[in-house]
Amino acid sequence: MNTKMKIAEFFNFSTKNERIDWNEVVHSQHCGDINKKCIKVRKSEPSVSIGTCTVRHGKDNQSVIICPHRLIEKRRIFLDCIHLLTLHEPGNELHVIPEIAIPGGSVDYFLASVRENRAIDFVGIELQTLDTSGTIWPERQRLLIDLDVLEGAEERFGDKSYGMNWKMTAKTTLLQLHHKIETFQHLGKHLVLVLQDHLLDYMKKEFSFAHINTIPKLGDPLHFHSYKLGLGDDNNYHIKLNERLSTDSAGLASAMGLKAEAKIGFELIAKTLNAKISDKTLLAI
Repeated sequence: MNTKMKIAEFFNFSTKNERIDWNEVVHSQHCGDINKKCIKVRKSEPSVSIGTCTVRHGKDNQSVIICPHRLIEKRRIFLDCIHLLTLHEPGNELHVIPEIAIPGGSVDYFLASVRENRAIDFVGIELQTLDTSGTIWPERQRLLIDLDVLEGAEERFGDKSYGMNWKMTAKTTLLQLHHKIETFQHLGKHLVLVLQDHLLDYMKKEFSFAHINTIPKLGDPLHFHSYKLGLGDDNNYHIKLNERLSTDSAGLASAMGLKAEAKIGFELIAKTLNAKISDKTLLAI
């Protein structure tokens, strides 16, 4: 196997794992994190899933996650937010509800404490991974040749490669948080940004994070949960909570030198959550 391969993880499996039947993996196009076909498809071929979860980048060949769904592994990111449900009580159900719109945009997921089909408390959860510049497709096809899934010469896919949009990803992410955090702070609720350790480290270097709480405070509305990706005993990658930070809207504004204001009532968000609560959203433990 080519040790210079730039794709580290393909359809949830490490490309270093020699026990994988890659022909079956590519045929099924299954994503284990969302438990269905990978929804990251090629625009010109919507029936073909790209399947690239993690790439190697930089002189140190860091394994950088590029698919947000990769962060949902075993749904542990939701379990790591339960302590922020300050009104949760024994007997309540936990539900994970995707895509809820609030002022400033939509939130990827809400973890809700539910009693008798009514949301009693909730935590907003945003997922962020690195965006790539250029196309990952040539690297994907070269990988398939190296894995003996595709026949042909690697050169026929040209020498185009991808880059990592560190600056744009970090700036856009913090701006989006800034637009939303006022709402959560006004309600006394929490918003959590889930990201990989590499991206959080970049934010610390490029923005003013010196005043951000390294010992998270439950009273802060904004929390950063960073996860490290490492190879497990099964020779596949797994995520593990690495670091937690917290701040409020003023702290985030100070980091970026910005201001924003957006407020909405608890009942309005709860009404939207209640309408989407079902057996499918129940968080199974």
